[in-house]
Amino acid sequence: MADTKREIERKFEFTTPGAEQRGVPDLTGTAGIAAVVDQGVTDLDAVYYDTPDQRLAADGLTLRRRTGGHDSGWHLKLPVAPGVRDEVTAPLGDTVPGPLADLVRSRVRDAPLEPMVRLLSSRRTSHLLDADGALLAELTTDQVTAEHRDTTATWTEVEVELADGTDPALLDAVEKAFGNAGLKVSAAPSKLARALAETGDEPPARPRPDPADEGTAGAHVLAYLREQVTALITHDPGVRRDQPDAVHQMRVASRRLRSALKTNRKVLDREVTDPIGEELRRLGTELGADRDREVLHEHFRTALADLPRPLQAGPVRGRLRTWNTTRRAASRRRALTVLDSPRHLTLLDTLEALLTDPPLLPGAAKPAAKALPKAVLRDYARLASRVEHALSLDPGQEADRALHQARKAAKRARYAAEAAEPALGKPARKFAKAMKGVQSLLGEHQDSVVARAALRELAHQAHGAGEPSFTWGLLHGREEARAERVERALPAAWAEAAAPGLRAALK
Repeated sequence: MADTKREIERKFEFTTPGAEQRGVPDLTGTAGIAAVVDQGVTDLDAVYYDTPDQRLAADGLTLRRRTGGHDSGWHLKLPVAPGVRDEVTAPLGDTVPGPLADLVRSRVRDAPLEPMVRLLSSRRTSHLLDADGALLAELTTDQVTAEHRDTTATWTEVEVELADGTDPALLDAVEKAFGNAGLKVSAAPSKLARALAETGDEPPARPRPDPADEGTAGAHVLAYLREQVTALITHDPGVRRDQPDAVHQMRVASRRLRSALKTNRKVLDREVTDPIGEELRRLGTELGADRDREVLHEHFRTALADLPRPLQAGPVRGRLRTWNTTRRAASRRRALTVLDSPRHLTLLDTLEALLTDPPLLPGAAKPAAKALPKAVLRDYARLASRVEHALSLDPGQEADRALHQARKAAKRARYAAEAAEPALGKPARKFAKAMKGVQSLLGEHQDSVVARAALRELAHQAHGAGEPSFTWGLLHGREEARAERVERALPAAWAEAAAPGLRAALK
């Protein structure tokens, strides 16, 4: 079993030998610190694990097995923001615990995790207390010895870690006090990063585009793809930890990647990218089951809360909870099974290979400012055709399907414009905003289609259990009305989004 704690901290180092000899200044009276209470000295022994090519270190993750102190065990630290990390812990053992190995799988894949660096630390700890004796933060001073291969390095590190609920402004006040005493914020984000730097074995730098290609369509597209691949990998641990919005963000990254591969068919060889796009489509579909359930459940909860009590016939809230719990367990298992599958790990390897050795076409050498508008406008033409077809149909299932196809085209046109914004600026931003408006309207319609199917399922389950199905039928009628409102609003919304000036500004 793994536990998680969010760390908000700041690391410092002495700027001169004289400052180190004087030591850490007394922080009493700084930002509400009423007392500094010594907690003694502890010896710590930590072995850090990584792949031979240092995939974890390259992404700022640390995985260690540590003995000594009150928290002996395995620790995985995941970066959240500068100075903020989530520490996931597991009991001490001889091998990497399964729950922690799962959280680094998107980076490690099939590579082995091996001992890389050993850090021996003599740690003096003090508690920073407020006037009521409550803990504000923990101050530690570590005398560190790093052992890596045949090289050793030593240094002193000072760290202040906030207690839960402490205002982060305390760290700014401490930094100011430390600055006056000859300490500065450490350039290394972690002890491991400093150990690797001190022993001359920093992780290899990420591949960077050739400066000669700067400004080309190929360089622009590859930079965008790299950003989305990073998001896909980064959100994987969040999905496994069931963090809010993690599934949604991972699904968005997969969709943006797939859209970019299709949009930029003049830049990248589709014989190579189409199979990748199909794998991304499959991933988005598998992840979508959990996301769609989450959205539907919240929508139905709100709809029931808005209904007067007399219209809530039978145990509707209990029925909704049962429906959601059953679907949630199944959809979460499905998502985790996908992330652990060899097929998914192969997809991640394939995406990284695509970035390392991209199948560029001659169009990749064209200036981004000339090539990207054409790609965006091709996606717009696809959207226009689908919207016009949908508007020509009478309401019904065929129209519902056509509107759903138009929604997907609107999303692709929006993604294309958003991806082009760094090169095209304000015209692309305005065009993307217009496409997003159409996508949102069409998305509301599709939401109503999906909601009606779920409400029919709920009504059927209620009837089978001998419960009234009236409320589910009432909500179904409201969903039909919502779809009709969208259908009435669409022609005017589309006319506004299709204004020629928005497209002309892109050229």
